[in-house]
Amino acid sequence: MRVAGLYCDYLDRKEQTTSNMLGAILKQLVGRGNIPEDIRNAFEKAEDHLGGVRPEVAELVDMLKTAIGRRQRVVMCIDGLDESLVAHRNGLLRSLQSIVRESPNVRLFITGRPFITSEIKKHFPHADTITVSPTKEDTEAFLEMKLDGDPEPDAMDEGLRSDIMEIIPETISKMYVPTPNFPVFGEVISLTGNYV
Repeated sequence: MRVAGLYCDYLDRKEQTTSNMLGAILKQLVGRGNIPEDIRNAFEKAEDHLGGVRPEVAELVDMLKTAIGRRQRVVMCIDGLDESLVAHRNGLLRSLQSIVRESPNVRLFITGRPFITSEIKKHFPHADTITVSPTKEDTEAFLEMKLDGDPEPDAMDEGLRSDIMEIIPETISKMYVPTPNFPVFGEVISLTGNYV
């Protein structure tokens, strides 16, 4: 069994292209030392082409299918999908759809906020959604921890701290998180929502 994870970081979203995200997953699945010959050849061929062009998305998808096919089970975790740019997110979802459709040994877990649920359902229409949301107590404990660790404690007075501890937990408790599961082509579980 092999597990690959990808964290979509809004601070790095321009660099997190579809090909970069697929390449990151592929790198984790093949490891460092035991790269299959066909995958090594595809990268070497791409390096020779026009001064080092990376493989195209379609080529990366084929390489991923090959790498996955050599494993009994593969788990891919995509965290914070909502943080990626829409064009790259759609490209990644299309690619994952193709991979999951042909690879029954794949389990895919996706997390993100509620607004991407429709995008996920578009590519994985049989997805079940699981809602995850923090309790008010979870939010309060998280805020206490963050406020207690504030590197500039003198920048806040008790009134501001009190407002933060009152307003944020109330606002967060009104939000929710859905998740899809795709048993038709394998399994995809997506956690979406607002969570601390």
